[in-house]
Amino acid sequence: MFKKLSAYTRLTRMNKPVGWLLLLWPTLWAVWIAGYGSPKITIVVIFVVGVIIMRAAGCIVNDYLDKDLDGHVSRTRNRPLVTGEVTTYEALLLFVVLIVMALFLVLILGRLTLLFALVGFFLVITYPLFKRFTHLPQLYLGVVFSWGIPLAFVAQQGKVPNIAWMLFLANFLWVVAYDTMYAMADRPDDKKIGIKSTAILVGKYDLIFNIACQAASLGVLAAIGNLLELGLWFYAGLCVAGLTAVYQSYLCKSRDRELCLKAFINNIWFGGAIFIGLVMA
Repeated sequence: MFKKLSAYTRLTRMNKPVGWLLLLWPTLWAVWIAGYGSPKITIVVIFVVGVIIMRAAGCIVNDYLDKDLDGHVSRTRNRPLVTGEVTTYEALLLFVVLIVMALFLVLILGRLTLLFALVGFFLVITYPLFKRFTHLPQLYLGVVFSWGIPLAFVAQQGKVPNIAWMLFLANFLWVVAYDTMYAMADRPDDKKIGIKSTAILVGKYDLIFNIACQAASLGVLAAIGNLLELGLWFYAGLCVAGLTAVYQSYLCKSRDRELCLKAFINNIWFGGAIFIGLVMA
């Protein structure tokens, strides 16, 4: 029983909170801004739980579609669906349970939110396919990991104003940067099995590409801060985020697999710094 529970935990990445934290931070940015700095606690709880559930569901879909490829990549060869610790039927059943739970949360928020959530569901289940056909799966993930932003505005304001799409763009650029760092770690294995990524596409210009994306993201966030008059604390948060970006570039400079993964993980501080600055503002 314990072994099976451990396998489910690894399948849904509950043992690795980095993924859902990277999804949670921008969602909370949107929850706070859409809630004018004082969102209802019920909204916060629904979105936090929803992020964790949908991240887990997304991991199951990813592993199910990649189960024949993961065995050829050093980082993924021990995933439960590859080793047989979890059967395909068990994985799909758990996926359905998680989606039903997410649907229940969305229904609390209203019909319009449900429509946006259905689009988000489509994005989640189709994302893993993109790396088979295009070098730009990181761009698609940028959309997937930014979809909680319009969802948060619809849930609280019943609309998606321009500021929401600016926040969407800022997060999109950040996601592309950190997922390219992640792809840099897998680049040698991905080339062997024909998986595509921005890391492969941009090649030796990967560091410049990541720096440009993160700088542009911070620039858009600074513009949002100016429009909303968020004040000194918010800009302090942006400065801290900028320092983490510099550190990440330093880590990735050698293109070492472990250091690139360390840079990817460090992005939780990038997003967290911005959230703290936003709350303090």
